[in-house]
Amino acid sequence: MSDQAPAPSPLPRVLDALGVGERDIASIVPLTGGTYNTVTRVTLADGRDWVVKTPPPHTAALRYERDLLVNEVAFYTAAARAGGPAIPRVVRSEADPAAPTGAYLVMTARPGRPWHEVAPTASDGDEPRLRAELGRLVGRLHTVTGPGFVGSGAAGSGSAEPGPAGSGAARSRPAGSGFGYPAEPFGPLAPTWRTAFTAMTEAVLADAETYRARLPYPADHIRTVLAGAAHVLDEVVRPALVHFDLWPGNLLVTGEPGARTIGGVVDGERMFWGDPVADFVSLALFGDIERDRDFLDGYAEAVGESVEFTDALRTRYALYRSYLYLIMLVETVPRAVGAEVADETWELVAPHLVDALDAVRLGASVSCRTRPGSDG
Repeated sequence: MSDQAPAPSPLPRVLDALGVGERDIASIVPLTGGTYNTVTRVTLADGRDWVVKTPPPHTAALRYERDLLVNEVAFYTAAARAGGPAIPRVVRSEADPAAPTGAYLVMTARPGRPWHEVAPTASDGDEPRLRAELGRLVGRLHTVTGPGFVGSGAAGSGSAEPGPAGSGAARSRPAGSGFGYPAEPFGPLAPTWRTAFTAMTEAVLADAETYRARLPYPADHIRTVLAGAAHVLDEVVRPALVHFDLWPGNLLVTGEPGARTIGGVVDGERMFWGDPVADFVSLALFGDIERDRDFLDGYAEAVGESVEFTDALRTRYALYRSYLYLIMLVETVPRAVGAEVADETWELVAPHLVDALDAVRLGASVSCRTRPGSDG
């Protein structure tokens, strides 16, 4: 048993930096459900309602998790207009962990409870309507392009507007723009999506090796499989806003049965500039987004065209599934979740990773035969 006292909460320092004293506070409520940052809801006597996030003091984390609050601030800032009132507004943030307050993010609270707690159903009409509303919201978010980028188009359309595949002919890519995580954990944003995504997958595979994480195949085998399909990433030339963590726990639902609506989209810390198709993974976690017609119809309404599930797009989808499932397996080690939770995660996630890698391998074979200039 350690005699070391726990580190003091940074919350008083953060509130003091915002000029908030004890007499200004109506309530302070810790929020659960997150897996990384400490999250607290602070309601002020004047009615302002905030959520305060501070990162953990430990350093055992995955490579991509460096300065996650930078990503989250970037998400809320970029999404504010396109996402409407469902997107929290940044009140104040500090990215530097060495600052007197430490790193923190203060944002406006959004109403509602997590989607999976509300459990909307088809019988009351909420589930299909909410899925369509979510499709429209995500579609609007995907029209947001990384700062400084000029030129975009939909896959195969020749359009100059953002499309569901986030690809097309780019006219220019100014300095300071590009693909990847805004926090730049692997260096500056990459000039191509293939370069960025390769760095992202290499980082989590390197983490797997560092932490000796349990995977269904050796890391080198997974590298080979992913590299074999990397050419399909070249379709993506527009760095779109991707949340990449849109599971039901990060979607707040408000209202009474039969009239529910989406009250908030939260926890944008895993966001990156990349292929919007990547968001389909968490939106249909362990499922198939192609079966979610309500979502896809709403999405098409927002972006102006339907998603065409070509062989190449399905291969990209499989690549992003592989990436997320790798993260879910590897992160159990540095987070020290315990043997029982680690085994449960393995039993749930490992079969889906195997399926995703099989889809990547099959898609790479098909797309190699059908690419222009091939012999197929």
